[in-house]
Amino acid sequence: MNTQAAVVVIGGGVIGTSIAYHLARAGVRDVVLVERDELAAGSTSRAAGGVRAQFSDELNIQLGARSLEAFGRFEQETGHDIGLHRVGYLFLLSTPEDVASFEAGVRLQNSLGVPSRMIDPAAARRLSPLITTDGLLAAAHSPDDGHCTPEAVVHGYAAAARAHGARILRHTEVTGVELRGDHITAVTTTLGRIATGTVVCAAGAWSRAVGAMVGVDLPVQPLRRQIAVTEPLAALPPAFPMTIDFSTSLYFHAEGPGLLVGMSDPDERPGFATDTHDRWIPRLYAAMERRAPALLDLRRTGGWAGLYEVTPDHNALIGEASTVSRFLYATGFSGHGFLQGPAVGEVVRDLCLGRVPFVDVSPLSAGRFAADAPRPEVNRV
Repeated sequence: MNTQAAVVVIGGGVIGTSIAYHLARAGVRDVVLVERDELAAGSTSRAAGGVRAQFSDELNIQLGARSLEAFGRFEQETGHDIGLHRVGYLFLLSTPEDVASFEAGVRLQNSLGVPSRMIDPAAARRLSPLITTDGLLAAAHSPDDGHCTPEAVVHGYAAAARAHGARILRHTEVTGVELRGDHITAVTTTLGRIATGTVVCAAGAWSRAVGAMVGVDLPVQPLRRQIAVTEPLAALPPAFPMTIDFSTSLYFHAEGPGLLVGMSDPDERPGFATDTHDRWIPRLYAAMERRAPALLDLRRTGGWAGLYEVTPDHNALIGEASTVSRFLYATGFSGHGFLQGPAVGEVVRDLCLGRVPFVDVSPLSAGRFAADAPRPEVNRV
């Protein structure tokens, strides 16, 4: 293969396919997406599927809310059903400090049009009847949030991108980026060379290696996270929300007839391992016993492990490199990439085309760490 492209997008997850779709739909010819495996084979296929706008950072609220709008019209635009369930997100709060933090977050969210609210423990249990309210002080809830199917979103974007003329190369690994001075001239792959002047890195947990190809530091570390799936359980309320015990990070939502359950593991160390293990189970069961003891009676029937792409402040890297022309990046979402994928596709499209995006993402530049200007996100899962 020896071809050329106006833009080469590296990475076939939700971020990469969203970017390819938005570029192609905007009329950019010769958009080529390169994925070394199958589409969605990386972090996207292992995501919990949550979609929300309940964040503490204004940019994340705006990206989340914009994406929720896009998920809502996704089937109409692409013809693909993504299994969207607008059942809400429910954050359970057990300390005065967390309550105060979420109260401030709700005020900010409301100012930006997000219909979140603080509720008392009794109201929280009515929404999520599997929990116990012992030690619970309050909860934050937004009915617009929910969950959908990550693989369906990726394949919907990919099909729509192809329909608008984009080319998608699967099982094709990027081996290098050619430069003439500080200008990109080509991307080399295992299938051959693609002449181009613009590259977008959407490689998730593997982004640091891609950035190194052009001398750009993308401070992203891979971190394994595990998910368990349970046997079927008795009927839940139709609007059973994604429920998060904020102090332990235990979360669960309906997954078919059962539940999808997960939480962070503070003993996990950075690395690319995606095998499953049971070392996290005692801590998981302790969190269940404390906040949702009914879960202990459910048999685990499956599960998987995937990679978070974590930055030092747990916020994304979105922007364009200042040291090489033109290298753009959208990575490091620290668990929020799937839910922000639609909006990020819009933003990167506009950055590529020299337009002003709907939101100023300059504070998410990778250079913020060198400038000692981190932008921490509090509402992490």
